[in-house]
Amino acid sequence: MVTFLVAIAILIVGYFTYGKFVEKVFGVKEERMTPAYANADGVDYVPMDTKRNSMIQLLNIAGVGPIFGPIMGALYGPVAFLWIVFGCIFAGAVHDYLTGMISIRNKGAHLPELAGKFLGKAFRHVVNAFSILLLVLVGTVFVTAPAALIADISPAWITMGAIIVCIFLYYVVATLLPVDKIIGRLYPIFGALLLISAIGIGGALVVQGHPIPEMTFENMHPAGLAVFPLLFLTISCGALSGFHATQSPIISRTTQKEGQGRKIFYGMMILEGIIAMIWAAAGMALFNGANLNEILAAGGPAAVVREVSITTLGAIGGTLAIIGVIILPITSGDTAFRSARMIIADYIKVGQKKMSNRLWIAVPLFVISTVLTQVDFNLLWRYFSWANQSTAMIALWVGAMYLALQRKNFWIAAVPAAFITMATFTYILNAEIGFQLPISVAYVGAAVITAGSIVAFFYTVRARLAASDSGLRPIVVDEDLDQSA
Repeated sequence: MVTFLVAIAILIVGYFTYGKFVEKVFGVKEERMTPAYANADGVDYVPMDTKRNSMIQLLNIAGVGPIFGPIMGALYGPVAFLWIVFGCIFAGAVHDYLTGMISIRNKGAHLPELAGKFLGKAFRHVVNAFSILLLVLVGTVFVTAPAALIADISPAWITMGAIIVCIFLYYVVATLLPVDKIIGRLYPIFGALLLISAIGIGGALVVQGHPIPEMTFENMHPAGLAVFPLLFLTISCGALSGFHATQSPIISRTTQKEGQGRKIFYGMMILEGIIAMIWAAAGMALFNGANLNEILAAGGPAAVVREVSITTLGAIGGTLAIIGVIILPITSGDTAFRSARMIIADYIKVGQKKMSNRLWIAVPLFVISTVLTQVDFNLLWRYFSWANQSTAMIALWVGAMYLALQRKNFWIAAVPAAFITMATFTYILNAEIGFQLPISVAYVGAAVITAGSIVAFFYTVRARLAASDSGLRPIVVDEDLDQSA
């Protein structure tokens, strides 16, 4: 119990200390016009206040990731707490803040454009394809996951297929309409339900005295799966998630002032970390590793959510908590498809004021996602986890390059970028869905790739700074906005 409470306290302190430090390193310019005003179009570029933007950002990034991931991560024991706390403060929140703020400085650009600008033109095409893949996977996972939860508390005559159709219909509407029509109006209400459910579960764990284990570095996974790299891909949302790099630019287009960024981007990631802590603690406190593994094998994370909710809050309170959990993936799924539409539109340079333009880009995405709903959830989750952390790796290197080219403290992004590069490549070299190399070979291969990435980063920084100092190639990290807009 002490470990759990201390971890929550550290997350909160991290927001007011390290979050402030990161903001200072970035260098907020309150007088600078944001894209919400400079590029206002009434569809995606719409100024909204801090409260609405913060709640939308939280619901955008907090799908089933900070619940399902920590539940599966709970199999490793309290060592999972370390990754959630320190990953969130020093990697995830930094990742979210930098992607959001760099996007604000570049007319609301999405990650593919930012990668092309700061890492090289070839990266724009690679990251564009990678981002679309990730977002379609996310959208699909966030259809099937809430559908399973809804089916679990619905009458028998309501089929899983019918629930999936209803969720898809909502996604279509939310993806196509202006951001302030559905998302801007409903998300504050949804956010309140989410927070109430999380607080209810967390409070019940403390008040009812459930045996949350204290800190230990022992790997408690019943199957003996290695902590590195698996834990760092199993728990992504709630610690570090590349999916967030696709969501922050949505809110970069609705943010009124740069000074609001720390609360919106860094702060909401810290709040997501707290949610992840609550569900990881619940998984450890209510089940030992073997029992948790059996439940996951039989009914997946959704079954654990139901069991935790009913056990801690009773039938009525538990059902309300489940509804709060259902909201999470649905409110991330809709913005996943919205983000995919925006990324494709930016890539092929098609304006989004016309409904017809939004429609012909979005419909194929939903068709592909519908087909993917027939794929096994566990397989989808493994591909999602790898694609997710690979995107986080790219986004952190983008942030490090942005800061380095301004001769600022780039280490705040470069260190977590190097770490997740090592973890991601170790996984894909060893995993069944990857190259299936022996783990020892995977470690060596990942170390070589990570070292190469670090060398390439410093070489590129040095070359570009030298070219700028000589006057051959001036460095432009921030795009000029029309200040008369």
